[in-house]
Amino acid sequence: MKSFFKSFRSLTAADLMKQPVQSIPQEMSLATAGGILQRERISGAPVIDCNGRCVGVISTTDFLGAASKEHHHDDLRCAEERCVSEWEVVDAESLLHEEVRHRMSTDVVTVAGTASIAEIARMMLDAHIHRVIVVDAKRRPVGIVSSTDIIAAVAYAEIDSQGEKTPVTA
Repeated sequence: MKSFFKSFRSLTAADLMKQPVQSIPQEMSLATAGGILQRERISGAPVIDCNGRCVGVISTTDFLGAASKEHHHDDLRCAEERCVSEWEVVDAESLLHEEVRHRMSTDVVTVAGTASIAEIARMMLDAHIHRVIVVDAKRRPVGIVSSTDIIAAVAYAEIDSQGEKTPVTA
């Protein structure tokens, strides 16, 4: 957690973001990407192209979506007297070798380091997401601000009625 002396309302993405960023190349297999997310204990990461630009996000939601979209049959299929739901009949082997680019969310929400905490919170609410990617001028990921980072800033901020600067830990 970072500690700094700044008014709560003046906090920016640069103040709140976690870094360094664990990025995932778009050509990486889903199996390898899943292993990285698990090892790093994160639920999502920016996906980058060969120039390091952010082109998407891969998250646990995308992995779940990949499993449920693999088969577009009826909700239930019966095999050998046992009905199973669609997600149980996914060909996991082929899914594991698929490249991240085919399953990532491409409509990624990015911000500059100067974005305010209020702007970031509104973007997350509007897009129904839990993280924004902080990018530089060339769209390369430099940090991530998650909903947990915003909650931590709220929890540790001591905002008085005069708007005085108070220590904040995020």
